[in-house]
Amino acid sequence: MPKQLTANQILGEIGENAVRGRFLTMGFQFDGRSRLEAGIDGIAEVMDKGQPMARMIAVQVKATESGRYASETDGGFTYLLRRQDLEYWRGSNLPVIVVFFRRSDNSFYWKEVSRESDLPERRLQIDKAVDVLDSSSVNRLAALTVPKAGFGYYVPALGGGEEAIVNMLPIALPAKLFIASTPYDGRKATAMLLDGDEPARFDWIIRGGIFWSFHDPRTSCCREIVDLDQVEAIDTADLAFHDDADEQHKFIHLLRQTLRHQTRQDLNWSKAQEILYFRALVADTPRNFAYEASKKKADADVVNVSMSDKDEGRVLFVRHHAFSPRFELMGDQWYLIITPTYYFTTNGFTPHPHPSALLAGKKRMDKSAALRGQVVMWHRFLTEADRAEERKADGLFGTVVEAEPRLRFGEPPSVHLETRVPEDGWGGGAKKKSDASEQPEDLFA
Repeated sequence: MPKQLTANQILGEIGENAVRGRFLTMGFQFDGRSRLEAGIDGIAEVMDKGQPMARMIAVQVKATESGRYASETDGGFTYLLRRQDLEYWRGSNLPVIVVFFRRSDNSFYWKEVSRESDLPERRLQIDKAVDVLDSSSVNRLAALTVPKAGFGYYVPALGGGEEAIVNMLPIALPAKLFIASTPYDGRKATAMLLDGDEPARFDWIIRGGIFWSFHDPRTSCCREIVDLDQVEAIDTADLAFHDDADEQHKFIHLLRQTLRHQTRQDLNWSKAQEILYFRALVADTPRNFAYEASKKKADADVVNVSMSDKDEGRVLFVRHHAFSPRFELMGDQWYLIITPTYYFTTNGFTPHPHPSALLAGKKRMDKSAALRGQVVMWHRFLTEADRAEERKADGLFGTVVEAEPRLRFGEPPSVHLETRVPEDGWGGGAKKKSDASEQPEDLFA
């Protein structure tokens, strides 16, 4: 019996060649893989005016002759990923996209595959107006290769030049650090403070029988957990810039505890997710935060209540603005690195049982302006006490007595980018009117 190629094999080859041609017309390189490929048909390389950029994207091609995609409408369609493919792609060190080619109408669409292991959703949502594979998607594709983790990520990137901010705030540390011997470990000391008559505070750490804090324990409830005759003030730099890694980890823990104490009136701490988030003041009720931007006043619904369209009066979920705090020492400067995110509850207080899908859906909608606006908003929130102090200093007597030392945060550094990532490179979806932090204003002009 003579050998024969199946229709699917031929269609697959036609699809890969068509996608290769489409990438070439867009100004990208595209190299197909061998027949041993297990879920990635080719590698697309970003080029800028014919110059290869060494920024790669893994591409899987899904070709069909004709017919409609699953749940296809005039606006879009869905595609259910196979579990085996998803597990394979999650191990990739490159961004992975799926390209959909339909031969009958010569249509090309694409979608990135999330590689986050905690996302249960296997269904891609393709928007026909946004996810077309043509020259309009060049910058979105290039944006996939821009790292968004590490010591700080740029919030925007490729295509024309602009000023961008980095999601890191320089920290001005208190000059003195108080240490004291203590007979208690952290667990016992915490229990004693909670049982005491004074409001408990936890902007301290205990390591090896030594209490560390930026505040003098003799002036607070912490007097109950230290040896008062052993309290000593030392220069903060002795611990902050210590060469030993364990000492730096100790200092990072102290910074985190101090930040939580400074923001305790407005923010809650999620131990499971290691994020700070705006607390609700009343159940099922939004909360707004107003702040001063460089050009005008701005505000954001930092607690947003999502209501059901079908069942009037029923709350679907409550979304809280949040951020993951990370402290890094670079040279002789400590920074707070802010990674904006969201926390979800059922009514403002009870954790939502299925937050992962909600978080993934919201992050797909966040564009460059949303991320930039959130970094700015968090900076304004964290420096609110400093601005209040400055206003008092401009008053009648011009002096203010600071109650206690605290961490102070400078403005995020700005950098000039030679190219720009357009707004549609950061996801699709309509902006919600209540999210004022998503305004595209240049807040640090």
